[in-house]
Order: sequence, then C-alpha cells, then structure tokens
Amino acid sequence: MFAVLKTGGKQYKVQSGDLLRVEKLAADAGEKVQFNEILMLGGDSPVVGAPLVEGAAVQAEVIDQVKGDKVINFVKRRRKHGSQRTKGHRQKLTLLRVTEILEKGGDKSGVKAAIGAGSVAGVAVAAAEAKKPAKAKPAAKAKAKAEAPAGGDDLKKLSGVGPALEKKLVEAGVTSFAQIAAWTEADVAEMDEKLSFKGRIEREGWIEQAKELTKG
Repeated sequence: MFAVLKTGGKQYKVQSGDLLRVEKLAADAGEKVQFNEILMLGGDSPVVGAPLVEGAAVQAEVIDQVKGDKVINFVKRRRKHGSQRTKGHRQKLTLLRVTEILEKGGDKSGVKAAIGAGSVAGVAVAAAEAKKPAKAKPAAKAKAKAEAPAGGDDLKKLSGVGPALEKKLVEAGVTSFAQIAAWTEADVAEMDEKLSFKGRIEREGWIEQAKELTKG
C-alpha cells in the first residue's frame, strides 16, 4: 500500500519504511508524528480524497533535523559593473522514516500532528514548549504597618478627603488612621502614585492628623 500526503505545500508518495525529507517540522529527533492531509491511498482498492481521504493518516518517526543541499543563486545586473554576486541557501528539512499508513482511525490515534515549524501553529507549539512554568514570586517583605481595626475609621475626617478619595484609599487597602500614622516616606510616595495626587499627603498633613486622631 502507498499513500500520497501533503506537507509544506508539496506532495509525497510514500510507503511504510520509506525515508522522507520534508520541510522542517516542529518536532524533535525520536518523536513520532502523524500526517493527516492524505490525498490518496493506493493498493488493491485505491481511494482518492475529495480533497482528503477522511480518517486516513501516515505516521512517521523523526530521525533528525537536517539541511538540504546548498542552492546557488547568481545575480547579475546589466550595465552595472561590479554588481555580480552569489547567494547561497540551505533549506532546513526534517528527516523521517514512515512507520505506518492508516486507512482509517487517524483522527483517533492520539499521535502528535506533523506541523511545519514555520507555520503559525508551529510557532505557537514551539513557544509553548520553550515557555517555562512561571516561578512563584518570593513573598514581599512585610511592611511595618498597623493592621486596620474591624470596621475601619472615617477617613473623611482627614483634611481634603471626601467620599471619592476615601473610596480610593479603601481600595488601596487603607482603612484606618493607625495605618496612615505609620506611613514611611516610601509608603507616601507609593500612595501618591496610586491616588494621582502627588504631594497632597504632605501638604494636607495626613500623617500628623492621623496620629492625633489615633490618640483621640
């Protein structure tokens, strides 16, 4: 039995045991891949696809990633002296050994599909394999901040703080005067960025007011 498969924009006639060189696939040496675009099955009862043979597949083992023969492209421009040049190119290929031709059941075999390394899907597969699991970020150093009491304080008692600004403070995790009273310079700078009111905390004297309200 033989099969005609399509990969990399080309068609190949193969039999079990054949060595095949195709355009580079997103697979490593030793991996088993499956070609699902089968145009024809030949043998005692030939089957021609329309355009593909449903359920048919060709399985192969990746032997190595190789390069094709060097192709020379000589460029010569008329009436321009010194513009002759030679360009060489070696196509990246995948060397395979065909192991099995499936007349049906290819869609349920579970074997990795043969995807071109230059295709969108191939790039996505390669990126997914290269991506390492994100490392857990180390726990941030605990800041010396007083914990907010249950229920929180009425932050609108601070100068210049209305309902809208109080809501922003609560969303930032600030719910008590004790927290504000314990702010450091770094905390003030961070909160200035979050509230988009640079310098307001110092101008209004929130830390001093918070200390007084905490005592009261």
